[in-house]
Amino acid sequence: MSDQDTPPPMDDNSPEQDAPPPMDQPAPENKAADSIPTAAPPTAGVGLAQGTLPENDEKTMGLLVHLLGGVTNIVGPLIIWMIKKEESPFVNDQGKEALNFQITMLIGYAVTVILGVVTGGCLSMILWPAVFLVSLIFGILGGIEAGKGVVYRYPFALRLVS
Repeated sequence: MSDQDTPPPMDDNSPEQDAPPPMDQPAPENKAADSIPTAAPPTAGVGLAQGTLPENDEKTMGLLVHLLGGVTNIVGPLIIWMIKKEESPFVNDQGKEALNFQITMLIGYAVTVILGVVTGGCLSMILWPAVFLVSLIFGILGGIEAGKGVVYRYPFALRLVS
């Protein structure tokens, strides 16, 4: 082992120089990146049997809002959310979550079209089915969890509907 591979010795007289920086200081923020919320909303306080809908209907509407999102993109979740959001906090939350994810997928479709125009359609032949499959798979996963009565959060989504 050479001298270059060994770490420098620690000085007992200056522990604050060897310690990591304190976590209470905020990191420099990029204002442009913070303008679009991407953090998932908290799930505390959202559950079944808090509205006027029966619990089974809440689960069914939560399941449908995600499944229809995977198939119809924005249209299905928007219709169910607009009709049932006042009757159930669970359906309201899951409707917003499905809408936010489907808006993100719609942006993915738009990028696919733009890249298809730029590359003569080669790239869009690969990306279009990929975006559709991601939307469908996560819609099914969200539907399964919401059908169980569990609040589902997509792993990535722009939080535009709040």
